[in-house]
Amino acid sequence: MSPQSRKAPMNFKTMAQIEVPQGRNGKHREIVTKILSDLDQIADGIALKIPLAALDESKEKVRSALNRATRKAHRVVCTATDETYLYVWNQVNEKQRA
Repeated sequence: MSPQSRKAPMNFKTMAQIEVPQGRNGKHREIVTKILSDLDQIADGIALKIPLAALDESKEKVRSALNRATRKAHRVVCTATDETYLYVWNQVNEKQRA
């Protein structure tokens, strides 16, 4: 008698690989995309002045998401805050100025 090979039942559903979502759109993607777009359009020495009241999340979470996005894009930006605004600007190194 030949032993019958029994497969264990599947634990999870399957789908075509082409249908698998590629990439993650985080909840901060919209604001970070807007900030990066504006940073591309401003001159050296100019900072964006973003009202904290306009942010859906805390300034800390937005700064963290911006930091992740700029590192991924090999960009260097600086941020500062006060009670009302988040300020963001492109860091210009000495090589870029010369």
